[in-house]
Amino acid sequence: EVQLQASGGGLVQAGGSLRLSCAASGFTLDDYSIGWFRQAPGKEREDLAISCISSGDGSTYYADSVKGRFTISDDKAKNTVYLQMNSLKPEDTAAYYCAAGPYFSSGYGCHARRYSSWGQGTLVTVSS
Repeated sequence: EVQLQASGGGLVQAGGSLRLSCAASGFTLDDYSIGWFRQAPGKEREDLAISCISSGDGSTYYADSVKGRFTISDDKAKNTVYLQMNSLKPEDTAAYYCAAGPYFSSGYGCHARRYSSWGQGTLVTVSS
């Protein structure tokens, strides 16, 4: 059974950093693609991942809103994907979800419909 456990959220001041983790079980990262999505308060979850990675080919993607500030990485030994978030802004406040789907190259963006399994979300709050 594919399972995802997201963690690492919290309260941080603007300009600060957080690292989110997405611990995967039931599959190996090489066979799946992982995406990070977010849902801001009062809004629907975004359909496009803010960042995604395919460990099988090393491809990654960043939305313009996070490019240069966020870094996605994987640790195959731990079967975990990380999202390092630096220079956080109040508009980054959201619940962050990781999702997994059968492998596809992440280099051109990652739509929610490509992911079949979702974690429970972790809340990130950035104060001004």
